[in-house]
Amino acid sequence: MSELTENIIRGEVYVLTDNIDTDQILSAEYLKVNPSTPEGYAQLASLAMCGLPEGSLPFIDENAGKAKYSIIVAGQNFGCGSSREHAVAALGASGVKVILAQSYARIFFRNCVSTGELLPIAAQERLCDQLVTGDSIEIDIENRTVVLLEKGKKYRTDPIGELANIVSAGGLFSYARATGRIK
Repeated sequence: MSELTENIIRGEVYVLTDNIDTDQILSAEYLKVNPSTPEGYAQLASLAMCGLPEGSLPFIDENAGKAKYSIIVAGQNFGCGSSREHAVAALGASGVKVILAQSYARIFFRNCVSTGELLPIAAQERLCDQLVTGDSIEIDIENRTVVLLEKGKKYRTDPIGELANIVSAGGLFSYARATGRIK
């Protein structure tokens, strides 16, 4: 579970490495699930990260049908592969709030922002080599820091500008409406 208090996000992490593609996030066979219905959205939640290799730590809590972790930490090129929005929707539906990676596939990053499902934050260091699944961290968006709570160790992130406000508003169009840019 994560919590957002002004510009602070706290939660447990699920750690991955480089080149996590959209088939690992949500296998193509589940693209027929309609995320715009409550049933479809709940089904996507239970399928998030279903394409990870056999033997990976469980991502979904079988009893809750949602993720055990609210923050994903990864290496380079997170979300590569196809341009499917379903991958972003599955992670958001599962309870993930933030992806903290070194870099993102361009379309995946754009889908995070336009849908408002996930906040993509770029880490300045390779945090997937520094953290382990289950670690608790605190992300301070304004001060651009990540703190490993158990050890007090600090890391830096890139600035995110208005991204947090856009995601918090529910996506690009909701943000544009809320700020008077469109009616």
